[in-house]
Amino acid sequence: MSWLVPLPVLLPLAGAGLTLVLSRRPGLQRAVSTSVLTAVVVIAATLVYATDRDGPQVLWIGAWKVPLGISLVADRLSALMLLVSAVVTLAVLLYSVGQGMTGDESETPLTIYHPTFLVLAAGVSNAFLAGDLFNLFVSFEMLLFASYVLLTLGGTSARIRAGTIYVIVNLLSSSLFLISLAAVYAATGSLNLAQLAGRLDDLPPSVSLVLQLLLLTTFAIKAAVFPLSFWLPDSYPTAPAPVTAVFAGLLTKVGVYAIMRTQTLLFPDRPLTDLLLAAALLTMLVGILGAVAQTDIKRMLSFTLVSHIGYMVLGIGLATVAGFTGAIFYVVHHITIQSTLFLVLGLVERRGGSTSLLKLGGLARLAPVLGVLYFVPAMNLAGIPPMSGFLGKVALTDGAIRVGTPLAYALVAAGMLTSLLTLYAVAKSWNLAFWRTPEQAHEMARALSGLDGDGPAGTEVVVHRDHVHVGTSSVGIGERDEARRILDDDEGTDQDLHQLTSQGLLPNRLPRTMVGATSGLVLCSLALTVVAGPVLGYADRAARDLTDRETYVSVVLPGETP
Repeated sequence: MSWLVPLPVLLPLAGAGLTLVLSRRPGLQRAVSTSVLTAVVVIAATLVYATDRDGPQVLWIGAWKVPLGISLVADRLSALMLLVSAVVTLAVLLYSVGQGMTGDESETPLTIYHPTFLVLAAGVSNAFLAGDLFNLFVSFEMLLFASYVLLTLGGTSARIRAGTIYVIVNLLSSSLFLISLAAVYAATGSLNLAQLAGRLDDLPPSVSLVLQLLLLTTFAIKAAVFPLSFWLPDSYPTAPAPVTAVFAGLLTKVGVYAIMRTQTLLFPDRPLTDLLLAAALLTMLVGILGAVAQTDIKRMLSFTLVSHIGYMVLGIGLATVAGFTGAIFYVVHHITIQSTLFLVLGLVERRGGSTSLLKLGGLARLAPVLGVLYFVPAMNLAGIPPMSGFLGKVALTDGAIRVGTPLAYALVAAGMLTSLLTLYAVAKSWNLAFWRTPEQAHEMARALSGLDGDGPAGTEVVVHRDHVHVGTSSVGIGERDEARRILDDDEGTDQDLHQLTSQGLLPNRLPRTMVGATSGLVLCSLALTVVAGPVLGYADRAARDLTDRETYVSVVLPGETP
């Protein structure tokens, strides 16, 4: 099965080139992108089965003598990450097709979306399969290039500003990564992970510690670990919903994966457990305290993203099989849930005209399906039993209690507090955006802004000289008085909502493709709860592989041992 290993990288790159050629044929672009990502899902699922049955699959690229070539390695962990990322990228692509981000709109032609998105998918796959540090660096650069283009789609000032911050931070981290690579190569004469597993053990402890800290700092920036997470809450909320979903779900997890891989393979005897556990504790608490203070759901979820990275770093910092098992399961859970929630927010913004809690209201009545799509993953994120979020936290808590140090117990308490505050944050957003009436939201917005206010379901209303703009729709001057009457009427709420919908001031329905893709991810999150036993079993086997680096080295470089 080793011939399958490069295909999750090669197929998206080939698809990117083909969709670029087909830039004037959006229908064919959609067909190519969907076919490519569907094929990647099938290949990743096959690799999950093959690695679980036969062990790691290795392929050396190029006609170089081993170990001078480029090695791609698929073991249980990388295959699982490939499968989850492929499912999420496929769902996000289908969602974006429904949103009209794929070149169909004459006012904002975005035919570059498909090739860039496929390059992003190739970069994520390459990062999970990379068998050497330089190839991992190339993966990060592919992600940086593609993510900057996607982040600034539309060219608005807010997106350009956020993209600039994102690029500056990532260029700094890339520069640090290059310095780390130069230092590692100067000290060991290799960048291949299997070779480094043996050569780093022969270095003086002080040199090895410097190299470890350099790599950890680089990957901590990518993973948004406190205090290197300052860039994330300002970068992600401004992007289009599908872009934010794939960023939040996948890009930070590539950093987490890199930390997990290098810690277990390169530095198993010096895991810096106290440093990682302290970073996990601060990441949890600072992130969730930022979340509860937000009045915009996108920013709230961006801060919860930071806080829940702390759970994954906790599992890595424990440096035990139980800790790695919990971390792997939680990564799978969080990729699915976080991507789903940001897709739901795209639907919320489309239906209600905003993601601000000061403007939204009545969505549970106006769009009950949307209410369900938000409620289920939100409760899962908070860790309500028996959902996968709860099971992942139980696994991590069990691993921490087994370690039994004061810092581990402090992290158990911090994890419980973070979970409760996450529940508070998502419950507050549910209550304000979905449960309260449109009139309550309307009155609050009026009181806070002093302007014309917000219409039902938080749709922003701006009255111009010749038209009234409501959300993303406009009505002519002849309809302005009627629009004012509807918006100012405190009675007959349901009738007013239907009247606004019939006049086109609120969208009549959400695109089925967007709802279908989001619903599919919600079902995947629920399925993860149903099959949690087998997934945890697979995660446990993957965790044992991480602690058995001799097997990894012997498969990649036959005849060598660390």
